[in-house]
Amino acid sequence: MLLASTSTALAQPSPARDAADEKARQIVNALTLDEKVPQLLNVAPAIPRLGIPAYNWWTESLHGAIGAVPTTNFPEPIGLAATFDAPLIKNVAATISTEVRALHSLGRATGHLGRIGTGLDTWSPNINIFRDPRWGRGQETYGEDPFLTARIGVAFIQGMQGDNPDLPDVVATPKHYAVHSGPEPTRHTDNIFATKRDLEDTYLPAFRAAIVEGKAGSIMCAYNRVDGQPACASDMLLKEYLRGAWGFTGYVVSDCDAVVDIYEHHKYAPDVSTGVATSLKSGVDSECHNGTVAGRTDLGDRYKESLKRGYIGMGDIDTALVRLFSARYRNGDLPGLTARRPNATPVSAIGTQEHQALALTTAEKSMVLLKNDGVLPLSPGVKIAVVGPLADATRVLRGNYSSSKSAPPISVADGLRQAMPGSAITVIPFSPSITDGDLVPGSALQTPDGKPGLRAQYYNAVGDKNYAAKPVLTRVEDSLLSRASEFKQISNKHKIVWSGYLIAPETGLYRLALTGVKGSVSLNGKPVVSATDYSRWAEPLKLSEVPMRKGDRYAISLEGESSVSASPAIFWKRISDNAERDLAAGTKDADVVVAVVGLTSDLEGEEMPVKVEGFDGGDKTTLDLPADQRAFLEKAKALGKPLVVIVMNGSAVDLSWAKDNASAILEAWYPGQSGGLAAGNILSGRVNPAGRLPVTFYRSVADLPPFTDYGMDGRTYRYFKGKPVYPFGYGLSYTSFAYGPLRVEPVNGALENGLTVVTDITNTGAREGEEVSQLYISPPGFEGAPRTALRGFQRVSLQPGERRTIRFTLSPRDMSFVTNEGERQLIPGSYRLSIGSGQPDSGVPTQGTTYAIAKTVDLPK
Repeated sequence: MLLASTSTALAQPSPARDAADEKARQIVNALTLDEKVPQLLNVAPAIPRLGIPAYNWWTESLHGAIGAVPTTNFPEPIGLAATFDAPLIKNVAATISTEVRALHSLGRATGHLGRIGTGLDTWSPNINIFRDPRWGRGQETYGEDPFLTARIGVAFIQGMQGDNPDLPDVVATPKHYAVHSGPEPTRHTDNIFATKRDLEDTYLPAFRAAIVEGKAGSIMCAYNRVDGQPACASDMLLKEYLRGAWGFTGYVVSDCDAVVDIYEHHKYAPDVSTGVATSLKSGVDSECHNGTVAGRTDLGDRYKESLKRGYIGMGDIDTALVRLFSARYRNGDLPGLTARRPNATPVSAIGTQEHQALALTTAEKSMVLLKNDGVLPLSPGVKIAVVGPLADATRVLRGNYSSSKSAPPISVADGLRQAMPGSAITVIPFSPSITDGDLVPGSALQTPDGKPGLRAQYYNAVGDKNYAAKPVLTRVEDSLLSRASEFKQISNKHKIVWSGYLIAPETGLYRLALTGVKGSVSLNGKPVVSATDYSRWAEPLKLSEVPMRKGDRYAISLEGESSVSASPAIFWKRISDNAERDLAAGTKDADVVVAVVGLTSDLEGEEMPVKVEGFDGGDKTTLDLPADQRAFLEKAKALGKPLVVIVMNGSAVDLSWAKDNASAILEAWYPGQSGGLAAGNILSGRVNPAGRLPVTFYRSVADLPPFTDYGMDGRTYRYFKGKPVYPFGYGLSYTSFAYGPLRVEPVNGALENGLTVVTDITNTGAREGEEVSQLYISPPGFEGAPRTALRGFQRVSLQPGERRTIRFTLSPRDMSFVTNEGERQLIPGSYRLSIGSGQPDSGVPTQGTTYAIAKTVDLPK
């Protein structure tokens, strides 16, 4: 028996889509070849004779819009997933969507629509499966489970696009399609062979849900090859699944330079013109090319040559352009679509109090309490020593793919001060560490005439190499971050000169670094830190130790250029020259020690020139915390005081020592701009934690298959046979919950129609709290079967003693599993179904039952 496909629903006629397509065809038919080919690239130039403005398809908003002005910074996506709260994430995405639209309004008002971060589309969400904790970009994903990733991904897409996917507020672009999850250093050459089972069971379900259920208007193809074909030229991915089985009618964009990889690195095509033909004919409509950022104007020649040689036809170009211009009509970038309201969100909609409050709430809901021997919540008036390299850190909060322009970030130390104003809180500097480096706050800067901030002078370019003698704009700014996109008079190519002073808030030893600038910071005419060359994107900080005295003015004389990839910034960190001595002295009178440890997105991230112990090219080589942190935690434990460990990271780390030795552990991820206050609210008891782990926390990479092995056997909670330190779905609360017996009923009397499961949940503790109810199905032992699999979750809030009935309705797809041959089916046999606070047989409250499937039912791709 074969259940009918639901994917054809996406391909049904739509008056709005049809009208947009017709208007798009009229534009395309009016274009010359010279006008057409640049529109295939991510920076699409204006077409003045037709009144079409420039458009840049490169817009990022994984956990906050990135653009010209400060925006709201939410937790890193791995933290969003830890909320196990799809309605919340839909709200977060809708908020980000509002800010993306406001950035577009700013670009339109200033005439800077060709710049990154001004489009009404976004290259988000990242719904790759975090199959291995070594992958540096896993922090951008929703974790290791296909079901959780699909549900959170669909919620994000629906929040971003709005209620009508045919007239989206912002076009969502799930990425990176597909079978993509590291290693980072070899992503441009990797050829990944995934089994049919792993494709259908792990790597494609979230993408299917994004297209079929979420109705995403776009999708981004990945760098790597899959079964020999580049993902951006894959017949299987782009034709068989995407436009075939799933009925996708939107546009495909390549990852940046992924089309270049087809001919330069994969050697799949023999030359440039063949390479671009391969991607275009496979269905890639928009090519992201890093050369567009540098202003190259010859990139369209590759398509002209391909057309000249007969590798592509004009129809191939036109098909892609109709899809692209249609999207610009439907999202409101181009006017004239009757059903489309004008998309004119004001800039004042960015960073509102409501958005800031949501960022804090989301951070609170993302944090996972992993251990608590009763020390938490902390008592009012308790004396707290905050220690560790990230105790007062702020850069770590943002994670990667985030704007350095956001509300002032709140460190854990400051968050505790706000949450516990009656407590004495002492911050103890750490020794020099690989996690060092926070943006110097505006409060430490002073203009030449003594005002807060720095004087910034903007000079427009004159020709290719020179700049005007006089600044086009002079203003006071609170950092080195360029504000050029806010002003019409500043050209795309410009330089900035900053002057003023850096003033240390207290005497001590600091580490300082400059990025993206040339010049120096000086005391009495002698540079204490300087840069003679512009740094590269993601290059490790070159920190210098500088003794600084409170009140001294360190002269700042720096300049930057718009073409430099690294963001202009001054980084610093106050450190100790004897951490063990300062630890003993600073904790002498403390009642509790709060150690803030972990990683940063400068260590784990996207293809970075980083190679230090434990990290290589953006990926991790071990699950250990850095060696200095491990030694420091042991010294903190030896003090004999309660030790609370807060971990900030984007991936699983080995917490076995902390599990055995700490009094409490709070997993905080990279929690966004309000992360420190969220942690303070949880430690103080103002907030009851309820986050859950979206990944398995293993003890060692020795417990896992090789990183380069994309087979799922031995990976993630579904196929891992060992004992984890903390399992997927785990998380504690300050209260307790109990579940009643499960009541199971087939939909319309037949299991092949689905299953309804009902139970009661009761808050059996003394305080209000939220519970994440998780439904798992453990299938019969067919070849290739997982141990168990998440198939439902709900986050509910209950008062003390309150009981509530919760209901799960499982579709046939939710009940299905994948055979070893790659067929998705309702497979005959006896199944165990569990609902509770985590996985079955993991020691948390659960209730279970069984059901049986009598006959095989095949489901579509």
